[in-house]
Amino acid sequence: MTAKNITLNDLHVSLGGKMVPFAGFNMPVRYSSDKEEHLCVRENVGVFDVSHMGEFLLEGPHALDLIQRVTSNDASKIVDGQAQYSCLPNEDNGIVDDLIIYKMSDDKYFLVVNASNIEKDWNWISQYNTKGVKMTNVSDDYSLFAVQGPKAISALQKITKVDLSAIKFYHFNIGEIGGIQEVIISATGYTGAGGFELYVKNADAETLWNAVFAAGAEFGIKPIGLGARDTLRLEMGYCLYGNDIDDTTSPIEAGLGWITKFTKEFTNSAAILKQKEEGVDKRLVAFIMEDKGIPRGGYEIQDANGKAIGNVTSGTMSPSMNVGIGMGYVQTGFHTIDSEIFVQVRNKSLKAIITKLPLYKK
Repeated sequence: MTAKNITLNDLHVSLGGKMVPFAGFNMPVRYSSDKEEHLCVRENVGVFDVSHMGEFLLEGPHALDLIQRVTSNDASKIVDGQAQYSCLPNEDNGIVDDLIIYKMSDDKYFLVVNASNIEKDWNWISQYNTKGVKMTNVSDDYSLFAVQGPKAISALQKITKVDLSAIKFYHFNIGEIGGIQEVIISATGYTGAGGFELYVKNADAETLWNAVFAAGAEFGIKPIGLGARDTLRLEMGYCLYGNDIDDTTSPIEAGLGWITKFTKEFTNSAAILKQKEEGVDKRLVAFIMEDKGIPRGGYEIQDANGKAIGNVTSGTMSPSMNVGIGMGYVQTGFHTIDSEIFVQVRNKSLKAIITKLPLYKK
């Protein structure tokens, strides 16, 4: 299957972006170097074009009811202008996808899902839509720019009258920015560096991109690729669907109990509650290498006696800390903070320490 181009594909090519197929789209993986782009976001401000993400509109008097049936978090708790991180549990103790739910009004919700799961999520939610909720897949209508870093607010405030400092974390405003009306300005992101995500109609994408870069020029703004997006999220210990969570990992195993609320019934909630009460056999942990080496997804994790106890799901050399970091599942009992584990890197057994999140502490 040919990868689709995002709206600003040609612009990214002209900026020197190395385009690679990712989740069915041609995406910029880097423009300069992953480390340079990573540090730009941690220290200043950078912009990711993540327009491959999927967006669904759910409308009507039963929209909340449908969301409550299919998601693990309690969406009845969010107010207009608030967003919520959640997941779609499957029937087999796994996760269909993780997503963000935006409450526009009592009868209107905007769901943001992973690019690789757009069709899968649409079909999954649709099968539970028994009360006539109006569902619209608007994924092809929107571009999404994640403007991330400590200077993001200073740069963006120059091009909008919306008081950005008044938008709390995981809240949003719909307003004018960069001369474009009705942009969703969301205080969310996948980097832990602060900033905003801007949802804009494709027709206005290039105008907004150019306005953001003009505003950020004095702060050293740069375009940032998926390579740095991965290292930034891993330093925070944020799960990546397909690596750290998937159809076979439960929210309890993945440490997502905080987005799993048993104040309501949802898909497979009884079985997940049982897991919470009785415990699970494996747990997702984050770790920092003590010995020199870079952990990678798939590497075996062993105990001190050389017994296999799990596998790495994500790993990298942390650009902020200059040390190997990773996440992975280990047998319950080996998952406590400050425990020693041993990652098998190229036939060497390298020591790592299980560490409390975030791995990168500012």
